[in-house]
Amino acid sequence: MAKRNRRRKRKKRGCGVVALLLAAALLCGLFGLRTVMRSLYPLRYDEFVETYTEAYGLEKSFALAVIKCESGFDPNAVSRVGARGLMQLMPETFRWLQTKTKETRSDDALFDPETSVRYGCLMLSLLLRQFPEPHTAVCAYHAGMGNVESWLRDPRYSDDGKTLKTVPFPTTAAYADKVLRTQKIYALLYQL
Repeated sequence: MAKRNRRRKRKKRGCGVVALLLAAALLCGLFGLRTVMRSLYPLRYDEFVETYTEAYGLEKSFALAVIKCESGFDPNAVSRVGARGLMQLMPETFRWLQTKTKETRSDDALFDPETSVRYGCLMLSLLLRQFPEPHTAVCAYHAGMGNVESWLRDPRYSDDGKTLKTVPFPTTAAYADKVLRTQKIYALLYQL
């Protein structure tokens, strides 16, 4: 009985995927692939992204990919662990970053798109300084600097102490891959 239910669920899920692919093909035919892709990978909060990626020496496609993967461009997003805003910063991280900017703002400021982009870009720039390889920096954004530092010291996860050959947290590995794939899509779609 349980096997039959699993098969039905898989078949039902498969039908949903087929319907989604057919709808995407129809939309592409009607509106063109580039238009459909740009609706799936939008440029939102572009003024803030432009300002702060330039200020912190980041690639615009990188920041856009993090925003897309973290919040889907929802400035009011809150994760199950309490990360907030477009770039899903934890309040503790936000407070730590404010020691660098010499500001004191409430945790609710993370719901302001400009604040979230500014501090998210600052965090990414600091991580890229500490972990120059983008995959490793993205892992640190997701799992924390302490985890990544310990992984880099562990020969099971790093051969050279600078890059990760394996990421022990499956959710972090999937997240990093997703961000870097999304960055490539943004770079191609918008020639960034």
